[in-house]
Amino acid sequence: MENIIRIEGKVNFSITLDPGVWIFDDRRIDLDTYFTEEKREKKDELEEYTKAVSKHWEREIREGAIHPPTLKSERRFEKEKLLNGTFGIKFGPFLHNAEPQPDSSKVVFVGAESELEVDIPTAQEIILAFSKSGKPLKENGPVHIYFEDGSNHSEPLTGVHKIIVK
Repeated sequence: MENIIRIEGKVNFSITLDPGVWIFDDRRIDLDTYFTEEKREKKDELEEYTKAVSKHWEREIREGAIHPPTLKSERRFEKEKLLNGTFGIKFGPFLHNAEPQPDSSKVVFVGAESELEVDIPTAQEIILAFSKSGKPLKENGPVHIYFEDGSNHSEPLTGVHKIIVK
């Protein structure tokens, strides 16, 4: 089975997605904890950026601008997390880039054995799972489809290889 996914149908741009590169995307979601922890309210991006910069600035003041050994161990921990984690990514940005035509209203996710048809606002919140325990989803992949609320967490749509906008 191919490891690429096509977005086609009533879109201005047909897009080909390669889930193999999403591990390097900062938008990836850790699915080991995503459905179990309480949903945090969506925060302002500027507020998030300000907090991150403030935390970094305070650390430099406290520890100096040198790179103490803790930074190396933190990097190692992040690398191990990437190698062993289960990850997904939201479908919304990909749908936005494909630019659905004004008369489109539905999105169909075509799986190996079944299909899932949802309206466009719901499709934007869909999570495309692309790895499990650090390995790409090869047997029943390239992606699995999860609803954002986790309602199909135990039985996702698997083997998705095409996405059609109607």
